Amino acid sequence: MAEKKVISGSDVMAHAVKMCRPKVLPMYPITPSTLIPERLSEFVNNGELNAKIIYVESEHSAASALYGAYATGVRSFTATASQGLALMHEIIPIISGSRFPAVMAVANRALSGPLNIWNDQSDTISERDQGWIQLYCENNQEAFDTLIMAYKIAENSKVLTPGRVFLKVYK
Repeated sequence: MAEKKVISGSDVMAHAVKMCRPKVLPMYPITPSTLIPERLSEFVNNGELNAKIIYVESEHSAASALYGAYATGVRSFTATASQGLALMHEIIPIISGSRFPAVMAVANRALSGPLNIWNDQSDTISERDQGWIQLYCENNQEAFDTLIMAYKIAENSKVLTPGRVFLKVYK
C-alpha cells in the first residue's frame, strides 16, 4: 500500500512550482503565503530547484521583478497575500498589458481594516479587473493541479495572459 502524506497548502504550492521549473523567484514574505517562499528557498538551497531567488524589499518590488523576468523571456513565479497583493496593484496591469504569461500564487486573506488575518477573498476580488486569469481552488490537491495548469494556460500562444492561483492557507 502506498504511503499517504498530508501537507499544507503552502507546501503544495511550492512543490507544484518546483515541478514547473521557473528560473526566477522574486519573493517577499507575507502571512499566510510566507511558507511558499520559505519552502522554495529550501528547494533552491538543496539543489532540487535550479532558480535564482530575488529577495526583494516589498511586494511592489516582487511584482516589478516578476515583470522584468518575463520581459527577458524567463519563466518566473511569486506568491503573495492580502495587503501584499494590494501593494502590487501598480504593476499588475502592466504585466497583463504586456501579455506576459506570469504565474502567481495568492493565499487568500482579508484586506486589513484595522487588522484581519482571516481567510476571505477581499484581496483578490479587488484585483479582479486587472487582466489576469483568476483560478480559485477549494483544496490542496486542486491548488497543486491548478498551479501547474496555470503555466500551461498562461503560456499558450492563443492566451498569453497572466494567471493567479488562489487558495485558503490555514498553516
